[in-house]
Amino acid sequence: MTTSVVSIVYVNDAPAAARFYGDLLGLSPSFEPSGYITFDLGPGADLGVWSGQFEDLSPDVPRTGEMCLAVDGGPDEVNATFEQWNAKGVTILREPHDAGFGLTFLAADPDGNRIRVAPRG
Repeated sequence: MTTSVVSIVYVNDAPAAARFYGDLLGLSPSFEPSGYITFDLGPGADLGVWSGQFEDLSPDVPRTGEMCLAVDGGPDEVNATFEQWNAKGVTILREPHDAGFGLTFLAADPDGNRIRVAPRG
């Protein structure tokens, strides 16, 4: 059996969120029905942005989960990603810091969903 893990991020506007994530990750959507757009992240992993599931999501609502982008290259790559995202105007919730598992930082998408960048373990 072939399986894939799909991480779904609830958003107010799927096309706008897809543009945000596509630019951030340097990817084009792999599946685009109305209100649900996915990105192929590699074998067995997809990212989906889905609108219409929750109307009027507010960035003020506490988010209890986060998506983590694990990067190769250690602290230098984490810092480089931070600089790139910061230059793009991505909301940074916490600048690079040591979290015990390595250098990491925390950002947010336009709907307030958290995105962590950390070194691949």
